[in-house]
Amino acid sequence: MTGSGGVDGRIPVAVLGATGSVGQRFVELLHNHPWFRLAEVCASERSAGRAYAEAARWMQASPLPEGVAEMVVGPSAPPLESRLVFSALDAGVAGPVEEAFARAGHLVVSNARNHRMDPRVPLLVPEVNPEHLALLEGQPWEGGIITNPNCSTIGLVLALKPLHDRFGVRSVRVVTMQAVSGAGIPGVSSMEILDNVIPFIGGEEEKLETEPLKILGTLGAEGVEPPDLRIWAQCNRVPVVDGHTACVWVGLERPATRETILEAWRDFSPAVAASGLPSAPSPTVVVLDGDASPQPRLHRELGKGMAASVGRLRPVKGGEFAFVTLSHNTIRGAAGGAILCAELAVDRGLVPGLARPGR
Repeated sequence: MTGSGGVDGRIPVAVLGATGSVGQRFVELLHNHPWFRLAEVCASERSAGRAYAEAARWMQASPLPEGVAEMVVGPSAPPLESRLVFSALDAGVAGPVEEAFARAGHLVVSNARNHRMDPRVPLLVPEVNPEHLALLEGQPWEGGIITNPNCSTIGLVLALKPLHDRFGVRSVRVVTMQAVSGAGIPGVSSMEILDNVIPFIGGEEEKLETEPLKILGTLGAEGVEPPDLRIWAQCNRVPVVDGHTACVWVGLERPATRETILEAWRDFSPAVAASGLPSAPSPTVVVLDGDASPQPRLHRELGKGMAASVGRLRPVKGGEFAFVTLSHNTIRGAAGGAILCAELAVDRGLVPGLARPGR
């Protein structure tokens, strides 16, 4: 398979499921990445052997990079040149394929759900639980697997983390309004979604009610111990292209005011944000003023699509606080979030034989 550039000191990487919606985002974000060189694109047997431009129905706003267009798509099976592999595979096939790559010595950073709740596998949001990378040491494979959470989970936990650290979070009720790009290609038909809201997305509510517990949990000798936190979720598909919005009601363990919550968000400065990782946004959480923010069309690109924005904070009955949070589902919630996970793993020397470029 033809690489996207010459040997230039960057780390060669592969993308599995490269022709789909999330796979295309990986291709877009990896093109000209300062640390990673897109060396291999892989997909189903139906696409293997074809030029990427022919195999992929390119749906991104930016043009398909010329060098990538000419790359020949390979099968999603080891061996590959690249030690670092990004998985945008459908969950129907991802599990055994990702394990095969891990057994073959690759570090797989996956956007699929299959291994997220495996107690041996980090479910990683680098600004929230970087210490969970230690789980890699106990994995049974020569390589390893890191997972990226569900797209809505990421925006929610980025907003919750500063509050959990300062006040303790005891309960969360969340209603999401999720973009159609989260359904992949071809996704939801126009007759279903135009002039409509669909109040059900299969499997989403279960993910949103369980994944934050692992991410916000404490790493101990026996694995991740979840916090004493209850989450209720209702997920809806809405006619927005990109950007997942969540209306959140949060109950806190310690007293807080509107001012101290805003301060917690503004003061949130995770170590990752200052570590020079190319995809890490700063600030991680953007606090927006006004009653009509955040909005997908206006705010999904904050931090190059990697920041979470929050707004409409207000006290409500019962001592809870309500707010709205927004994040870009295919950048922060998928490909961009996974790339940031890989940057952190490389930075910490967790990919054997691979060092941070420039060191």
